Amino acid sequence: MARPKKIYTKKGDGKVHEKKPKSKKPNVRLFQPGVMLGYRRAKKSTNPHHSLIAIKGVTSRKDTRFYMGKRCLYLFKATKKVAGPKCRQQPHLKSNVRRIWGRIRAPHGKSGVVKAVFKPNLPGQAMGKKIRVYLYPSSI
Repeated sequence: MARPKKIYTKKGDGKVHEKKPKSKKPNVRLFQPGVMLGYRRAKKSTNPHHSLIAIKGVTSRKDTRFYMGKRCLYLFKATKKVAGPKCRQQPHLKSNVRRIWGRIRAPHGKSGVVKAVFKPNLPGQAMGKKIRVYLYPSSI
């Protein structure tokens, strides 16, 4: 059985001290990545109010049940920096990152795709782009 490797460091007193390994914290991610596929549509018409999202690791209609009602976020960068709610007091907090929030409403088909409603509707540039599906509100 292999022993963990000891690391020695010098401190200001000139002596060599054994360095304690840092405890690894678990990587906590509060969202599941997804991709916006397009809008809900028929043969000739599209409905931009409903966006279709494929969530990573979801492959069946049964898997989508967990994500019903969860919030989702589309992040994108704009050219102009805009002030947020606290920027009047702190103007250095201006950012060119924008966000559009939505909510997962229903499954779409049998392959694990879901319908989400965003407010305002997602733009056409969001097709094929990343969506964050947050794991709240939780029903567990």
